[in-house]
Amino acid sequence: QVQLVESGGGLVQPGGSLTLSCAASTNIVSIYVMGWYRQAPGKQREVVASITNGDSTTYADSSKGRFTISRDNAKNTVYLRMDSLKPEDTAVYYCHALKSWTMYWGQGTQVTVSS
Repeated sequence: QVQLVESGGGLVQPGGSLTLSCAASTNIVSIYVMGWYRQAPGKQREVVASITNGDSTTYADSSKGRFTISRDNAKNTVYLRMDSLKPEDTAVYYCHALKSWTMYWGQGTQVTVSS
């Protein structure tokens, strides 16, 4: 079992920045891939970014150039730095982890981009 706890969401103005954190209950070196999805009201959950335990990263087209995913193995934490935020980035952001062919999810953290 892997428990994931997200933090760092909130209200930010367009053009602003936020950093989300996802703390895992286990050593993340053993987790093949971790990352972030998001779900806006009335829309399907979509991938935002992911990072493997080999530090290979993948970004959705909507995230490229604005978001940066990283991991701190010593803290068992994955981060999502979000810059140049837009109103369309408003969503609940979910951390995920793939370990031993099982996908684990956090509870989500709300990000609202509004003036």
